[in-house]
Amino acid sequence: MRTLTRRGVIRGYHAEINPAALNRGVQAMVSVQVRPLSRTVIDAFQQSASAMPEVLSVFVLGGGDDFLLHVAVQDLDHLHAFLLDRLSKRREIAGFRTSVIFQQVHDAAPVRLPDVRA
Repeated sequence: MRTLTRRGVIRGYHAEINPAALNRGVQAMVSVQVRPLSRTVIDAFQQSASAMPEVLSVFVLGGGDDFLLHVAVQDLDHLHAFLLDRLSKRREIAGFRTSVIFQQVHDAAPVRLPDVRA
């Protein structure tokens, strides 16, 4: 473990939290598109989303979506309120799509992939 930590493979340690025990029984992934696409807008939205108590993780993406938010709330009514009252009112958001998470099947630590060079 010490060697892996020194090599930078292990960056830290954490406890596995049960979201339902924290009154967060509903989780969802929310894909967000922002406009105009500029560093200022992207940085501001990233900071704003990270500060929202419902948001567990913020991923900045390339491709059709600009962000992916992992959110956890009490129930579907609170998810709906978060989407309408928090996200849809933001002027820089051009659109979003929500996928409710029913079950997390796999959460394993990644293993090193072989180097492939032609």
